[in-house]
Amino acid sequence: MATQRMAVSVASPCCSDCTERAPLLLASWKQRAQQLRQEAFVFYFALKHPGMPWYARLVAACSVGYLFSPIQLIPSFLPVIGFSDDVLVLFLGAKLLRRLTPPDVLTECRVLADTLHARRTAHVRTTATLCAAVVITVLWLLAAVAGTGALMSLLR
Repeated sequence: MATQRMAVSVASPCCSDCTERAPLLLASWKQRAQQLRQEAFVFYFALKHPGMPWYARLVAACSVGYLFSPIQLIPSFLPVIGFSDDVLVLFLGAKLLRRLTPPDVLTECRVLADTLHARRTAHVRTTATLCAAVVITVLWLLAAVAGTGALMSLLR
């Protein structure tokens, strides 16, 4: 009887509010990820903009360079802690880059990023892209079949 009650208590949610908030939490994470992606495109366009000051480009280069550097404050192979310094450097670099970028350059690059996003979401699949996808898929399948046949002949 005790195990039966325990199984029921584990299977049931801790509160009705948890089941209601879970989809909202997932939606907010998706929205934040989309905003982060959009901000990355804004900074990409800003770094290519001729009106961007050299010191702002230096901040961006140092932030990205730290991520790819083999020498870090906390090694990245540590599960959670190793990536915390990377996130901190990116966050501080983006915040500083936002302050160093001239407002007119930032608004122009936001418009460019918005038009890129609109073009990507409204992208209609043409027959050329569909044909290319079919050809690539067929080539991969043929390579898999040929590789399997070669492996089977080696094993016999």
